[in-house]
Amino acid sequence: MHDESSHFRDDSLPPIMEPERPQAVHGRGVISNPKGRFETLQVEVDDEVEAVPGETETRPKTLFLRDGSKSIISYNKSPDVPFNASINPYRGCEHGCSYCYARPFHEYLGFSAGLDFETRIVVKEDAPELLRRELSAKSWQPQVLGLSGVTDPYQPVEKRLRLTRGCLEVLAEMRHPVSVITKNHMVSRDVDLLASLARHGAASVAVSVTTLDVDLSRKLEPRASHPQRRLDAVAALSSAEVPVGVLIAPVIPGLNDHEIPAILKAAAVAGARFAGYIVLRLPHGVVDLFSQWLDTHYPERKDKVLHRIQDMRGGELHDSRFGKRMRGEGIFAKQVGDLFHLVRRQHGLARRGIEHSTAAFRRPNEQLSLF
Repeated sequence: MHDESSHFRDDSLPPIMEPERPQAVHGRGVISNPKGRFETLQVEVDDEVEAVPGETETRPKTLFLRDGSKSIISYNKSPDVPFNASINPYRGCEHGCSYCYARPFHEYLGFSAGLDFETRIVVKEDAPELLRRELSAKSWQPQVLGLSGVTDPYQPVEKRLRLTRGCLEVLAEMRHPVSVITKNHMVSRDVDLLASLARHGAASVAVSVTTLDVDLSRKLEPRASHPQRRLDAVAALSSAEVPVGVLIAPVIPGLNDHEIPAILKAAAVAGARFAGYIVLRLPHGVVDLFSQWLDTHYPERKDKVLHRIQDMRGGELHDSRFGKRMRGEGIFAKQVGDLFHLVRRQHGLARRGIEHSTAAFRRPNEQLSLF
């Protein structure tokens, strides 16, 4: 019998090769440095690298740049955020979380949302002094300050610069309410100041625990604290009677959503009082950066993760609408929410943190009236 398929064989053709997976950058969350959306040129600097101890490869060097801002308090009008004012001692973040929604903010500074975000850290060296000045003004109305509203106040360089602690010292002196959000164990260093504020109902801390899987955490948040260390911070704050909770942020469908029960159980055991969650947000260039990250670390899950995100975002990979951006919508978003709240209630965790009090606020050298 004549084999027609022989007409289509060409043994001289090379075998079909699978596309090469993008390579991770040692100690970094993303692998590229795309042009900022406000820039017309893309500049790549080859000599700003450092050696990896014990290895032949190099990695982008972290540079710290002085911020000359004349104010420290920022404001937002988002109904999704539980505070209207916040302070950010740092812009950019060494933690290098591949999914970070704050990455596009770096583009306003002329940097990339990619590697620049985690290697070009802008430092507000005068943050404590600026905060003291603004809170001392007679026009200031005490209200909850978020620390931080954008990037982590306890990223690695804080150990040396102590700007966040300096801001907390000002807040403790004035008994001004603050809500801290971090994924670094370093927050436990400042338990003395936070406990002092907590005695006046003026402090709470939310520790972000994205996963209990050490390998996933190392890839997803390369310079953030080990998951157990974050739980240790919860325990330390709880022991000092500082209202503390856990934030599962972000919930990434198809990657860490199955960990919700385990994280909430671990949080309750550690002493958390409340718990919250936020569904993954991918604004602007973060979509491509996170997609590259999936290609690098979890190529077999990439399609499932991205399709599930689209299912929760009305067919898109991002939805900026208030009321939808933090929780998503649709059947999968409802499943995540139902599971979270069921397990939260089982472990006796509140849905929200404390109502902060401004009653004890005092300005420096402020004298009480005798009449």
